[in-house]
Amino acid sequence: MQPKHPATALLRTLYSLRWFAVGGQSLTILWATHGFDMDLPRWPLWGPVLLLAAFNVLVHLRLAHSRDAAPAEAFAHVLVDTAGLAWLVAWTGGIANPFASLFLLPIALTAMALPRAWAIAAALACVTGYILAVQFGQPLPHLHDHFSLHLAGMAVNFFLSVALVSYFLLRLAAARDRRERELAALRERFVRNEGILALATHAASVAHELNTPLGTMTLLLDDLDTSRMGVDGAEDVATLRRLVDTCRDRVRSLADPADPAASTRVDIGRVLEHWQLVRPAIVLERSGNVDMHARVDRTIGHLLLALLNNAADASEGNGSTRVDLRLQIEDGMLDGAIRDYGTGFDARAPFLPVLFRSGKPDGLGVGLALSHAAIEQLGGELDMEEADGGGARVHFRVPVGTADSHREPETMR
Repeated sequence: MQPKHPATALLRTLYSLRWFAVGGQSLTILWATHGFDMDLPRWPLWGPVLLLAAFNVLVHLRLAHSRDAAPAEAFAHVLVDTAGLAWLVAWTGGIANPFASLFLLPIALTAMALPRAWAIAAALACVTGYILAVQFGQPLPHLHDHFSLHLAGMAVNFFLSVALVSYFLLRLAAARDRRERELAALRERFVRNEGILALATHAASVAHELNTPLGTMTLLLDDLDTSRMGVDGAEDVATLRRLVDTCRDRVRSLADPADPAASTRVDIGRVLEHWQLVRPAIVLERSGNVDMHARVDRTIGHLLLALLNNAADASEGNGSTRVDLRLQIEDGMLDGAIRDYGTGFDARAPFLPVLFRSGKPDGLGVGLALSHAAIEQLGGELDMEEADGGGARVHFRVPVGTADSHREPETMR
């Protein structure tokens, strides 16, 4: 979700405040003309009220669009409200009107939401409106106990100003704080993505350098005479050959994202087979309804590898060799859970990736960063919780295509 511009928040605040003003002004005019039988000009008072109501209907249609408001647009709305207030104050006593201090309200609102130049311009507009209302103010008709009525109006104006200023300034401050939090999250994501981009650039260079020694190792393994090594030696050479082939495939796959002809989907079973070959000491307990021949986005494969490696490291650090994996496809979403048998985690600490910083002695510190980058790219969700009986469980949900990823339910063991 994109953060709203402060000018848009001000526009919505003015829209709400304008309806309060229309209702309050209508009640005040009716109260003065009928309750106190004051001989006030009707149309000069009702005219701006009706115009403000019509203007707010147009503002309602404008706010239905998601386009952010510019400071100039918000300033124009302030000018409309200031002009309406100045006209009404001028026709109802000018400086003697107890509600003349309402000119301070637009100044306070614009100072919170608009850039300095526009806030100063709004303040000058309010000062100009106040001066014009005082200069051309029409005296109110004389009433018995006029002074008491004036004091009552001042009291009503004071409490009304306190309520309006408190409510709308707190509302604008909350919108500002929410926008700052969203911007902070965007900055954090940008920094993390910059680090991952630097890692990818370095990985491409290293992959180019590793391609030659891996080819040489493949030739040397082909030249080994396994007939003289016995059964155990032949099995070791075969394992080494599979590991070298896996490394070579992984190195070559680094160039796939830049190749338009390369497939963007991978086989889940092949991803797990390669991982199990690299981590043969880990017992992977699998469950769920996902067929091992299901093909998913390549990024999901990277996500599985990063999370499985983290879980395997946590289990081994606690003397265990077990990792649980559950993969379930429901309603076009891949629902996965990876549980380790490590020491768990501090529930008081938020589960946030710290880029390229690892708490493991031999860790590279990129597992969580890559996992969160993959989740953001796929538009999924990732969370972590304490598992029953010890260890931690990482749960993720990502959208998958149903054409080649859904199979009949079966248990993966």
